[in-house]
Amino acid sequence: MRISICAVGRLRAGPEKTLLDDYLTRFDRTGRGLGLGPARVIEVEDKKNAGMGAEASLLRKALPGGAVICTLDERGKVMSSPDFAQKLAGWRDMGRQDLAFVIGGADGIDPALRAEADFSISFGAMVWPHMLVRVMLSEQLYRAATILSGGPYHRA
Repeated sequence: MRISICAVGRLRAGPEKTLLDDYLTRFDRTGRGLGLGPARVIEVEDKKNAGMGAEASLLRKALPGGAVICTLDERGKVMSSPDFAQKLAGWRDMGRQDLAFVIGGADGIDPALRAEADFSISFGAMVWPHMLVRVMLSEQLYRAATILSGGPYHRA
């Protein structure tokens, strides 16, 4: 199952990009034998003052056809890492070829696009910087692949 992280804005060189690339490389390596991956990031233009509606239009164009759509949103479901791993495995086992995670811009995801999603995940009640959410998601993808492969999992 191919993974796309469709996000508003460009992540420039720096610690977040380094972490994102590292975790996605680890995910691709670990997930390959599990039928997960590859993972890629699709960035859409962060149009200043264009609004969430314009961002949603760009995000829709970036989504692979027929993909499971999962938004990252503070109103989404809070999940444990093992539960997230099982959710990924479930979509894969249903024969889904593509999974797209949607990360909005600074103002979030347009309500109409949120309504079109198949699922929504939250990293807690706090709102996280949208650039940092990419890193957190990529780490959880890697952790999910590790869990599904039977590797060690350490609860905090």
